Amino acid sequence: MKDFYELAKNRYSCRAYSQKQPEQEKIDYILQCAKVAPTARNFQPQKIFVVKSQENLEKLAAVCPCTYKAPVVFVIACDNSIAAAHLGDDGNFGETDCAIICTHMTLAAKEVGLDSCIVGWFVDKDVKEALNIPQNYTVYDILPVGYAANGAAPSPRHSDCKDLSETVEVI
Repeated sequence: MKDFYELAKNRYSCRAYSQKQPEQEKIDYILQCAKVAPTARNFQPQKIFVVKSQENLEKLAAVCPCTYKAPVVFVIACDNSIAAAHLGDDGNFGETDCAIICTHMTLAAKEVGLDSCIVGWFVDKDVKEALNIPQNYTVYDILPVGYAANGAAPSPRHSDCKDLSETVEVI
């Protein structure tokens, strides 16, 4: 248990990347960890677009200011037409599924010595247009990944955590 806690505690939102390309086996490992992430009813509605070409990285950066010049950016999207439906309303679990997948990916990246930052600061339509992502997908998460640049560090508030008594209530 301690190993996972240390991994989770030490993972931070990296906002500066070296231009050293992550090894393909590390990218493959992150994608394998994404593949085994649970989704509602195991419908697996996700599509992960791996952005690696300089041309597409530039197109993405033009519509998403938070790619931080990472050498690899994962765009995590969902085909909501096949996502499991909520009970009693018109929604579905697509956004939750993508969040779980993205979390698996961040922890897998950290495990293999890479850093990442979960980004939600973008307009779905603009990202899809920039990268020619089919309209039936909704982009929920963007995940820049790579080796941290020299001097990159967690934000000053990274270790500030509320006491469990403020965030947990047993009822």
